Amino acid sequence: MTHIWIRAEQRAQEERVGILPEGVQALVTAGFRVTIEDSPQRALPLEPYLQAGAEHAGFASWPDAPHDAIIFGLKELPDTDLPLVHRHIMFGHAFKGQPAGQRLLARFRAGGGVLLDLEYLTDDQGRRVAAFGYWAGFAGAAVSCLAYAALSRGGLCAPLTRFADRHAMTEAAATALAGLDAPRVLIIGALGRVGTGASDLCRALGLPVTGWDMAETAHGGPFPEILRHEIFLNCILAAPGTPVFIPPGTPNDPRALRVIGDIACDPESEFSPIKIYDRVTDWARPVRRVAGQPPLDIMAIDNLPSLLPIEASEDFAAQLLPHLLTLDQPHQPVWARAEEIFQAHIAAR
Repeated sequence: MTHIWIRAEQRAQEERVGILPEGVQALVTAGFRVTIEDSPQRALPLEPYLQAGAEHAGFASWPDAPHDAIIFGLKELPDTDLPLVHRHIMFGHAFKGQPAGQRLLARFRAGGGVLLDLEYLTDDQGRRVAAFGYWAGFAGAAVSCLAYAALSRGGLCAPLTRFADRHAMTEAAATALAGLDAPRVLIIGALGRVGTGASDLCRALGLPVTGWDMAETAHGGPFPEILRHEIFLNCILAAPGTPVFIPPGTPNDPRALRVIGDIACDPESEFSPIKIYDRVTDWARPVRRVAGQPPLDIMAIDNLPSLLPIEASEDFAAQLLPHLLTLDQPHQPVWARAEEIFQAHIAAR
């Protein structure tokens, strides 16, 4: 019997979950065993999961789970030297040379476990089967607008808390921008999930949007048009061959640009297209000021969908559930491809 262990997220302010109670019921009906941990911050309550057939486990007890259990979470594990013996489903951020990712791979190597990275669950055409991208784009655009409004009034973006829903988030951004000239927004990756979410938020606010995708960036740069927009939203994941959109000298260039929303947010990767910062921002400090005259702020929060945890969880869980239901078929292509990628990176060391 395939055993899925839903771990509690241990990162602060991470309230999302990758499966709903209805998904647990579907898994149990299909013959899976499901365990769910206590969580002090999960956006959805525990009781409906138990009523759906999940077994109960204590908070962060997954290291003691049976070795055949598949540990399912979203964000990173606590950064320790604990060898990882289980199969883990999560966003590992380990395959693009990130230092933290290399430490994570070392833990899998030491324990003999396997990382099935959610970012690398793809269909036969290479498209991700489940992603939070739309909500990352929507929230990232909203926070970038909040940052622009604060900068325009001589300040920095205030600390963030979760929003009740997308309507509350849109209203907050509209209120912040009231009385200001509408910023021009350039979105790179506008046709993808992330870019669609960002575009929807900007258009809900009535902002003028320039949407670019592969055709507009194929020449590889430079991209002076970015500097003629007040807000630039990067919705392109870092990967080999990704053009550099913001080179190191950008803060010193003549520019209308005031806010960069690096929604894809992978500053530790050598492939990052934004070359003026090296670490993420967070809810407590949503932006970093990287230039003073004129000011330029960068927003690079790596858990943006958590600002809308219920909507983001519902959407992602619906996308992923059909594939979770095939976890008892280890050669099913979506999971087999993910394991092949992991094994290739383990072997490369």
